[in-house]
Amino acid sequence: MKRSRIIYFALIVITMVLGLASRQFGDCLPVFLRNYAGDALWAMMVFWGIGFLFSKMAAAKVMLAALVFSFAIEFSQLYQADWINVLRHTTLGGLILGYGFLWSDLVCYTVGILIGVGIEIGILNWTGMRRKK
Repeated sequence: MKRSRIIYFALIVITMVLGLASRQFGDCLPVFLRNYAGDALWAMMVFWGIGFLFSKMAAAKVMLAALVFSFAIEFSQLYQADWINVLRHTTLGGLILGYGFLWSDLVCYTVGILIGVGIEIGILNWTGMRRKK
């Protein structure tokens, strides 16, 4: 299988817009979505990004790489040195690195990536890009 980079770029942009909107307009969302949607969307965007960069990689490997990356970023939040906290307090640094470790974020990342896998399977079936056995 080879992923369409055009489709994956569009998915990255759409997911980024939805993630930023979930933060900007969170007060319009139900509390559950306000608290957790942004983290799930962030991890989904990581999944799309890895799929974009490694367009021929198997979906299971993309999923595993996205989980490892997302979990590594979350666990890095346990490290609170001055230099990395300066990065975290920039807009881009905060969006990428986050601020503090939360176990619930690991659940959100897993859910977001699994939803991404489901969407990928749907897209592959819909576009006929899935290999015939």
